[in-house]
Amino acid sequence: MQCPGAEYLVSAERTPRKREWRPQIYRKCTDTTWLFLFFLFWTGLLFIMGYSMVAGATGRLLFGYDSFGNVCGKKNSPVEGAPLSGQDMTLKRHVFFMNSCNPEVKDVRLSSTILCVSSCPEEQLDTLEEVQLFADKNGSFLCVYSLNSINYTQNPNADSLCPRLPVPPSKSFPLFNRCVPQTPECYSLFASVLINDVDTLHQILSGIMSGRDTILGLCILALALSLAMMFTFWFITTLLVHIFIALTISGLLFVCGVLWWLYYDYTHDLSIELDTERENMKCLLGFALVSTVITAVLLSLIFVFRKRIKLTVELFQVINKAISNSPFLLFQPLWTFAILIFFWVLWVAVLLSLGTAGAAQVIEGGQVEYKPILGIRYMWWYHLIGLIWTSEFILACQQMTVAGALVTCYFNRNKNDPPDRPILWSLSTLFCYHQGTAIKGSFLITVARIPRTILKYIYNTLKDKQHNAWSTYMFRCCFCCFWCLDKCLCHLNQNAYAATAINGTDFCTSAKDALKLLSKNSSHFTSVNCFGDFIIFLGKVLVMCLTVFGGLMAFNYNRDLQVWAVPLLLVAFFAYFVAHSFLSVFETVLDALFLCFAADLETNDGSSEKPYFMDQEFLSFVKRINKLKDTRAQGEENSLRNEEGTELQPVV
Repeated sequence: MQCPGAEYLVSAERTPRKREWRPQIYRKCTDTTWLFLFFLFWTGLLFIMGYSMVAGATGRLLFGYDSFGNVCGKKNSPVEGAPLSGQDMTLKRHVFFMNSCNPEVKDVRLSSTILCVSSCPEEQLDTLEEVQLFADKNGSFLCVYSLNSINYTQNPNADSLCPRLPVPPSKSFPLFNRCVPQTPECYSLFASVLINDVDTLHQILSGIMSGRDTILGLCILALALSLAMMFTFWFITTLLVHIFIALTISGLLFVCGVLWWLYYDYTHDLSIELDTERENMKCLLGFALVSTVITAVLLSLIFVFRKRIKLTVELFQVINKAISNSPFLLFQPLWTFAILIFFWVLWVAVLLSLGTAGAAQVIEGGQVEYKPILGIRYMWWYHLIGLIWTSEFILACQQMTVAGALVTCYFNRNKNDPPDRPILWSLSTLFCYHQGTAIKGSFLITVARIPRTILKYIYNTLKDKQHNAWSTYMFRCCFCCFWCLDKCLCHLNQNAYAATAINGTDFCTSAKDALKLLSKNSSHFTSVNCFGDFIIFLGKVLVMCLTVFGGLMAFNYNRDLQVWAVPLLLVAFFAYFVAHSFLSVFETVLDALFLCFAADLETNDGSSEKPYFMDQEFLSFVKRINKLKDTRAQGEENSLRNEEGTELQPVV
């Protein structure tokens, strides 16, 4: 016999119950499988680090080495079968090319014999007697080590054992301590071979090393500008927003103008003969075109959003009040930045070691060359994935920490008594419960960025070959699609982290709940939220513009050897990333505050039994936005009615 109401109970059990938002009521460990996978992945990274320390030789790349396997500036161990290896080069720190006026590349290395010398010849040497006199006077021997300086003029094989005459004057440039010829003819050939025809890793590192002092100064400038921008947002007012927008517009137009002016100056400079200067001219044209397009887009967006400035200022004042409950949130990017710098330095050191990991092989003439070990390129790709995934995980930890601290302060009934140490509480919650969630979210970003990296690698590999405009168009469309996917995933992750901080759920559940809730409440102040994000983005652009302008002025004074592309792109990337690291606090607080507000509306109705968690200032701000929206909607409806009435009126 069936109990009354049993059918109802069965149907109720089969019907999925709607999940409820439970702010800070329940906690459990989330996405533990991803934590285990990340541990296994880092085990592989640690293996690569250990292998690079054993098999790598970073000194060969940084200080240079001769044709016989000796690293300049160091005491070396002998290589079996190479009689001129294993020499003490402590006093011979400079790399000298015996045929610097006519260098040739064979199998991605210079075919010219390379020596370690104590100093570079600063004056032209026309005869072997002058080469011998230079050796006796300066202790710098420019012939092969087996030939004594006394026999420079007597040995019948001196022509093949000594540099080709005349030896051009050279100077040690901060480019791996190489002796760079100074005569225009030799210099043009030498620079084009050394920079353009050697492998990509050496090209990138040469650009960094040649402008390292300038790059360091510009990085410090970017850091100072980012700090200033962060405190500008802290004390934001309506007048300050107008000044800030005016400065951003001026900075964009000024940088565009300087780029086009420098390009015009290069194109009308009749003294340009070197390949590096022509490369600089191409880079300037590319930078000018990109900056012009970005400026046009940003100016259009500023014009569209110009009427929402007052509400945006009020929104930032609400954000600043939320941050005032935990002011140390502003210093959160500092430790994130310090951890990232430490990780990047470690990553670059391992990369350099991997780039020099090779087995010494003796070739004809007793010379030594290093063959890459089989499988080393697979380690490079694994190492690159580790860079992206770990960097995104560190940034995800910052976002979850900021969101957790804000959630703790928001869902507090007694606003006059804020919780103690919300940042420490958020950190402890992150490391005890939600590391797996941060790992899973950062992995999604990594998966979206790896195809972009592969496509870029393929495009750069094939760009010198003939391919039609259709393939180029397809490559660029793919770049654009993956870029849009990356931005969408970043926004999705940020909301998922905030939902995890509120409910304590796993990544997928949090992302789904946040998306549903935000879609349901998107009508309240989405436009103001978007403009707030846009103002923060303009802050990042302003920091990058000022830093790039400083880089243009600094690099323009040295047009000789440097190719601007690598140093300037590195400075621009670093400036934007530093600005993003500091200003992302406001972005995270803004998005988390919006999600907390939506969850507050979902769980409470403002009655005495279920009062809102939001304070009166935030509630009045929301009411003003809704009132403005209703007024605007009513005005549009009235205008539509007037238009319809005008159409129906008979013409008299």
